[in-house]
Amino acid sequence: MNTKITEKIKSDNILSKISNSFNNEIYLVGGAVRDFLTDKDTTDRDIIVMDEDARTFALKLADLFEATFVPLDEENKIYRLVLPDKINYIDVTNPVGGTIEKDLMRRDLTINAIAVNIKTCEVIDIAGGITDIYNKCLNYVNEHNFEDDPLRLLRIYRFQSVLGFDLTPETISAVCKYSNLIHKPAVERINYEILKLFSGEFAHKAIENMNKTWLLEEIFPFVKELKQVPPNSHHHLDLFHHSLETVKQIQKIYENSSDEIKTHLEKTEFGGFSRLTHLKLAGFMHDIGKFSTWTIEEGKHRFIKHDDVGAKLSVKLLKDLHFSNKQIDYISSMIKYHIYPSHVMTSPQITEKIMMRYVRKMDTNSIDVIILAQADRLSARGPEITEEIVERNINSLNMLLKFYLEAKETLKPLPKLLSGTEVMEILNIKPSPKLGEIMNALHEAQISGDVLTKEHAIKFIKTL
Repeated sequence: MNTKITEKIKSDNILSKISNSFNNEIYLVGGAVRDFLTDKDTTDRDIIVMDEDARTFALKLADLFEATFVPLDEENKIYRLVLPDKINYIDVTNPVGGTIEKDLMRRDLTINAIAVNIKTCEVIDIAGGITDIYNKCLNYVNEHNFEDDPLRLLRIYRFQSVLGFDLTPETISAVCKYSNLIHKPAVERINYEILKLFSGEFAHKAIENMNKTWLLEEIFPFVKELKQVPPNSHHHLDLFHHSLETVKQIQKIYENSSDEIKTHLEKTEFGGFSRLTHLKLAGFMHDIGKFSTWTIEEGKHRFIKHDDVGAKLSVKLLKDLHFSNKQIDYISSMIKYHIYPSHVMTSPQITEKIMMRYVRKMDTNSIDVIILAQADRLSARGPEITEEIVERNINSLNMLLKFYLEAKETLKPLPKLLSGTEVMEILNIKPSPKLGEIMNALHEAQISGDVLTKEHAIKFIKTL
């Protein structure tokens, strides 16, 4: 019996309530056990009920907690209960293979193959998961489990990203052996694991370790191109490692940010994951347009319009991975504008009007792009980039960030001065690409503050 787990289970209100209300044989498994052993709070409790149909038991729990019942997988009898606080949830299933031991031996990692009887607090750890948790290492239970569900290959790196643990050599070998199977799981499941990976504090470490196998290039084919762009006068790292360092720097900037910025980056506005998660993914992809725009002129490496090209390339890549339109819009926008904040702050004269144009253009993404620009700067320290250049760039971006934070409360949405129909009537034109160009130009003029009224707008479109 593990004293720490016993204390945690007895002090956990949800598990105590289940234990006191039912006489079933019930085991706690998975992440909650791991959290208890590492002194972390948990909101996710996975339980296995041994002596009753999982669906029947889950419905009883739903009544007990007044929880929302969600069937996750009817075929495999997996059910979720979302508690009224919308924070805690319980997943209920029956043991795979009929016994708790067989169920544990079918799992991916030893750290996830520990079960605790919530009544007796008996611990079942036949794969050595507790030792691996204390040694902070990730080890597989049985390599053939990767054949049963190849998504487990990616889950290894998801857990490394979240926990920061190291992989055993045997686990790395197993990933190499089975990495060609990664395309078998549904794309939606791969998408979820990618986002879980980028949500972790150690995402850069996990990606670097994925690169030691063939798994990374199987999921992100553009990595092959990143690796071909070497260091240059502005970059001390090759393009792949520059991209990795950008992910690392985004995480560091977040950790050292004010509560206001942290709150913004922790918002889950699309895809069920935070802005920070998506920003780190954008950081990993921000230079994917460089390979196809790469030229060398008089010894200088140039990547003209790589931001625009990269943004367009990202759309197809993300669609293939079944990201939503909102997620794609956000990530491609980050890639397209990752140089923009630095351009704004290197203007010959930095005025409020110039900074306001940035704020108007980037709107609620203003903070995110500035942080990406700072991470990009901190990740590029080639021989021509002095500490003074880096410091000046970071300070100027902090000035822009401060301006946004002070200005955002006073911002109002830009009024729509002219509709497309009105523009067609005024200019006597028909629907066409030209109309779209005029509307975009009018919007840009509003952002710049050059057009303020309907009269200004009419005059403006007549001069185009």
